Amino acid sequence: MLILQFIFPQYSYAYSDVGENEASSSFWLTNNWQQPIIFDIFNISGKNKLPEAGPREPIKKIKVLATAYSSTVDQTDSDPFTTANGKKVKDGIVAANFLPFGTKIKLPGVAGDKVFSVEDRMNRRFNERIDIWFSTREEAVKFGVKYVEVEIY
Repeated sequence: MLILQFIFPQYSYAYSDVGENEASSSFWLTNNWQQPIIFDIFNISGKNKLPEAGPREPIKKIKVLATAYSSTVDQTDSDPFTTANGKKVKDGIVAANFLPFGTKIKLPGVAGDKVFSVEDRMNRRFNERIDIWFSTREEAVKFGVKYVEVEIY
């Protein structure tokens, strides 16, 4: 029975002595072994909010060759709007063979604080290179080929 008590604790709701306005948004939760705890389910004050995450330091900084691509069959495969990860292409997607899917990166010299996500792959012969997705071929050609600093998060 003791094990079942931990797996399925018995909670009960108790009457609250708070005013009408407070009673509608609050309730008391009690169980067999604790003092009553009040939960405010509708009115979240500043003290109940989760802390804001500060700026993170990159795990690693590297310099790699960056190229650009767009969703055309001659630059991709027969389904140019789907990444190798199975997601639809959108702004902020990059292709990289040397980083796992979902890795967040920044290109401070190219895009400032914009965060990119690795969701696509390139031909196997392109290791240590990133390929940035652009919505039009003209934007990709304008970007060209350049060495960039990559911050990996």
